Amino acid sequence: MPEFDMPGHATSWCTGYPDICPSPTCLGPLNPATNQTFDLIDNFLGEVTGGKQGGGLFYDDLLHLGGDEVDTSCWTSTPSIAAWMQQNNITTNGAYMYFVLKVHQMAIAQGRNPVNWEEVFNAFGTQLDPKSIIHIWLDFATLARVVAAGYRAILSNNNVWYLDHLATTWEQFYLNEPFTNLTDPKQQALVLGGEVCMWGETVDTSDLFQTVWPRAAAAAERLWSAQDVNNTAEFHARLSNFRCLLNSRGIAAAPVDNTQARENPPAPASCYAQ
Repeated sequence: MPEFDMPGHATSWCTGYPDICPSPTCLGPLNPATNQTFDLIDNFLGEVTGGKQGGGLFYDDLLHLGGDEVDTSCWTSTPSIAAWMQQNNITTNGAYMYFVLKVHQMAIAQGRNPVNWEEVFNAFGTQLDPKSIIHIWLDFATLARVVAAGYRAILSNNNVWYLDHLATTWEQFYLNEPFTNLTDPKQQALVLGGEVCMWGETVDTSDLFQTVWPRAAAAAERLWSAQDVNNTAEFHARLSNFRCLLNSRGIAAAPVDNTQARENPPAPASCYAQ
């Protein structure tokens, strides 16, 4: 599933298309007050998806549109955007919603389901299109609110499923049950799955695989297993074997029992010790 984050985290677009950004000195979020912004996004999404006919760069029916961490201060400090908001009698939050809903309709028109980070749901709730999918990262409790409102969800709660949090143990990854406090089968069915996150700015080629593996495997088994498959002692043997299998295939997975991800092994030849 590709993610094209907007309107925030998009200042790189200003280099090629300066007119869609607030000003040369205040670059983001993208400018909601000009049709140039939305014309560009619509054409861009058409290239990505190929529209309803398909044939684009990505074939998933999901299209992640970001929407997180939107700092609207550039909108209020840019006279043309401030005047547009005043003319339309909306606040910065209203401009944010206008942007999100307009891009949602573009994605839906091109046969895709729009996905957004949870800030979008926290801000606009049931004003979002029913096709919207909410990606939880800030607060696990938001998952229950999302599915109770009838929206589909993806879980990536940052306190236990962010791989760049090196002190988070494989046990925590494994015991992070998406259906916690969800007993209604209809609501459970709205949880599409989960994702562990590895942010590129915290790794390079020297430590990527040690940071991702084997902890990502713990989340993987949780996602494909029933709720009652949760015995960490039994899983430990499977995880240790899997880690050594990765090593034998040239994947530099870290030792299972380190207190910090990607630490050195406690002793040499740990796989042979099995």
